[in-house]
Amino acid sequence: MNWRDAEAAFDDDVLGETTLARMFEESAARNAANVAQRYKGGVYDRSLAAQGAVEAAPDGAYADLTYAEMRDLVRRLAAGFDDLGVGPGDRIGILSDTRMEWAQTDFSLLTLGGVVTTVYTSSSESQVRYLLSDPGASGVVVENAELLSRVLAVEDDLDLEFVVVIDEIPDGSGMAGAVRDREDIHSLGDVYARGAAAFDEADVESWLAARDVDDLASLIYTSGTTGQPKGVELTHRNFRSNVDQCYRRFGPRPDRDVGAISPDATTLSFLPLAHVFERLAGHYLMFAAGATVAYAESPDTLREDFGLVRPTVGTSVPRVYEKLYDAIRAQASESGVKRRIFEWAVGVGRAHQSAADPGPLLSAKHRLADRLVFRQVREALGGRVDFLISGGGSLSPELCRLYHAMGLPILEGYGLTETSPVVAANPPEAPRIGTIGPPVVDVDVRLDASIVAEDVGAAGEVGELLVRGPNVTAGYWNRPEETARAFTEDGWFRTGDIVERDADGYLRFRERAKQLLVLSTGKNVAPGPIEDAFASSSVVEQCLVLGDGRKFVSALLVPNFEGLRAWAEREGIDLPEDPADVVRDERARDRIQQEVDAVNEEFESYEQIKQFRVLSEEFSEDDGTLTPTMKKKRRNILDRYADQIEMLYDS
Repeated sequence: MNWRDAEAAFDDDVLGETTLARMFEESAARNAANVAQRYKGGVYDRSLAAQGAVEAAPDGAYADLTYAEMRDLVRRLAAGFDDLGVGPGDRIGILSDTRMEWAQTDFSLLTLGGVVTTVYTSSSESQVRYLLSDPGASGVVVENAELLSRVLAVEDDLDLEFVVVIDEIPDGSGMAGAVRDREDIHSLGDVYARGAAAFDEADVESWLAARDVDDLASLIYTSGTTGQPKGVELTHRNFRSNVDQCYRRFGPRPDRDVGAISPDATTLSFLPLAHVFERLAGHYLMFAAGATVAYAESPDTLREDFGLVRPTVGTSVPRVYEKLYDAIRAQASESGVKRRIFEWAVGVGRAHQSAADPGPLLSAKHRLADRLVFRQVREALGGRVDFLISGGGSLSPELCRLYHAMGLPILEGYGLTETSPVVAANPPEAPRIGTIGPPVVDVDVRLDASIVAEDVGAAGEVGELLVRGPNVTAGYWNRPEETARAFTEDGWFRTGDIVERDADGYLRFRERAKQLLVLSTGKNVAPGPIEDAFASSSVVEQCLVLGDGRKFVSALLVPNFEGLRAWAEREGIDLPEDPADVVRDERARDRIQQEVDAVNEEFESYEQIKQFRVLSEEFSEDDGTLTPTMKKKRRNILDRYADQIEMLYDS
């Protein structure tokens, strides 16, 4: 039986048509003694620990909660939120970084029939106002004093019945008095204590029995790369069907001899749970499977946390894999000898991964490269990774190939908020680098070629990806016109993405339809592949390709300053200290020009970068040029650097 047939025929207790709350309860019963969550000490002042609901983890180390313990927490939190008045259909916001309490709160609210609406911690006061007022939230769970103050600053424009704070509010924060003086502000520990006092197991069963798979589970607001965010309505059925679809692809099927998402799996969660990708892949899927979810201290401590947690699987976005590789390369290049060995190993790895038949000599070189370099890289990530999953953007094929060569296979997938999110993903037993894999089970896809110009060209069928399946949203919250535009007349969801489909059904992401650059010459250029070609560069950190309505392609480039300085030191060049001076240095510019020339060789003449400007600051979430999931906000970047872009074309 081939893997496709095995995937479709797979049967397991994890699979089913239940609500998310029932799914968790059933998994907790099956995996009661297994570790469900791991949480790090010395990071938060947890109000749950202050109430004795959980033990305080040792500083810098992880403590564990079993599925039975997590289930008890979720049930008592549900009883506590019930005591606060949460009922079916009530929209409750969560404004917190990714941590174990986010997951516990989510399941407790879903148990009551609440609708969880998510807010990014990077949201400004005006964004918080919009993201809580648009759905008509009656309550919000915030992480700490800072985020509490952000909510209270706009509360006059909201209709909140309560605010719950996950952490203890410290004296001197400016919020301690508000918490003491107001009856509508509670700690999560207080909610737990209320629930523990009122808890009745019969109530839990009655709440679960009253829920239906077609109930609304969550409103997830699109990250807003363009325009005002829209609230995507996702039901229990939407999420639950996608859990099943992903479990069929990545679960412990009997035909599989590679790693799987199962009760034996451990993942390290650090992407925002406010985003649909982590919510499904690092949360619902993992807890349904009975896996262990450990929570990173922060994105800045990933190397340390990987070593402590030793995950077997992981989910992330391309930008994190790029930065992780940069860190690995920088550490391996501490001396000239180490750098030469690393560069040799990378070259061998690329050649071995690309070769249809590596042969005995190349295989021997690869074994040596593995012993000298790749094994240490795997150990730095805990030494147990079976595979990593990439979503939320396009991953450079070259970088993906390098990870595979190092024994850290990255399986690229594709999805959207509106599809809960996974539409397609590479299977562990048959990955194809440079593709986003074939669609998952029970997802139908169709390609609309009417909006694609001939010069886009491809070996397979090309068009806008249209999707239909049980994981697809019914529409946007209070946006009937937007909903109508998102679907074809016969009910297919328009993704707005241009893809190519090969003879085996594997999809290759090409570009967002509205981000295709149409040059004044009439040529269409997809900027994504050009930008991705810089992903493994040692001297270019970020790239934005331009040219819409212009005669030629240009780019804004952000240097990898650490990589530039390492190059300069090797060449005996003394670069200025100030990044603003570095980008004006002709020697640095010449080195970046070499990188541009190398990338240009991979593309047609009309796709090649003819002019570029070097920027002294990274695109970031803080300045509004990146979304919380690290996608470039093209319109914001164009506005911010409008003068420099004009200079590119004036010259």
